[in-house]
Amino acid sequence: MKKVRVRFAPSPTGPLHIGGVRTALYNYLFAKKHGGEMLLRIEDTDSARFVPGAEDYIVEALQWLGITIDEGIGATKPGVHAPYRQSERKTIYRQYVDQLLDAGLAYIAFDTPTELEAKRAEIANF
Repeated sequence: MKKVRVRFAPSPTGPLHIGGVRTALYNYLFAKKHGGEMLLRIEDTDSARFVPGAEDYIVEALQWLGITIDEGIGATKPGVHAPYRQSERKTIYRQYVDQLLDAGLAYIAFDTPTELEAKRAEIANF
């Protein structure tokens, strides 16, 4: 049987809030109960809302809570599935995007946010 692996993936957009604490705690306790590992990945792709220092604050808050990170950001040992910041995984994802595009299973859309919102409203009113 494979080892249980859970992850917590907050965005560094400010202090860790109670909902994030709850999710991290549930995941951590589940992993420990089943002899698994807790990973920390940072969802830092929202550059407009990025707050400098928030990642460090998240790691420190988890440490204060007694949540030990086994792999990823703030872990005591390096992980084999690095990188653990989403922004550093773009080249990995690009490979799969290209495969989907080449196979005709995906397409590039050039709609503006306003156009997409209008389409959503049209569908909702159908």
